[in-house]
Amino acid sequence: MDIVIESLLEGAQRATGNVAIIDVFRAFTTAAVALANGASRIIMVSNVDEALALRAQGFGEICMGEVGGRAPEGFDFGNSPFEISQTDFRGRGIIQRTGAGTQGIVAARAATRLYAASFVTATATARALQKAAPHRITLVAMGDKAVVRTDEDELCALHLRNRVQGRPGNAAATRLLALASGEAARFHDPSRPYLHPEDLEIALDVDRFDFAVRVEQENGRPVARME
Repeated sequence: MDIVIESLLEGAQRATGNVAIIDVFRAFTTAAVALANGASRIIMVSNVDEALALRAQGFGEICMGEVGGRAPEGFDFGNSPFEISQTDFRGRGIIQRTGAGTQGIVAARAATRLYAASFVTATATARALQKAAPHRITLVAMGDKAVVRTDEDELCALHLRNRVQGRPGNAAATRLLALASGEAARFHDPSRPYLHPEDLEIALDVDRFDFAVRVEQENGRPVARME
């Protein structure tokens, strides 16, 4: 079995086999929290207008995500796992748009099986990636706006590779390295009040959830559910 680590939007477009699209800060941490809080599904889209149109057409009740880190006008929630951590989403459908994570999901058209990955679902995602004895697993670190590599996503890819290959990895060391990154420092910047320090704590809580976030095509759109 080949395990390939790719990065950014081009990596998502090249990804084949069983694929994990990784966005730790914050898209797929937020998606996992929403599913853990009862969301029935998450439709992942690439632009704001599509998200709002799908909600208006009844494909989901809630728009969630960001442009430049902030919730776009008309969205119900931003991209903060902390802000939704106490929200009851039971039975509700969510439409998510972000600058990196959902872009990668939409771009990963060649995947055999597709997962939205982050540290909070790491071990469950590693197990899921091994289903059906794939010839190839591709781990894609999406980075900042899907164009600049970031430490936390690259570290998550390495941690997932360790887990897939049967090694325990070192969650504590990985967390410390991620905390030392420039991306982590943004969560303590008072000029960015939409980035909560609590987001950082949730995003780096390795294996917070014992489920993977599986994405499948439904009516031509990528839809995420618990697996």
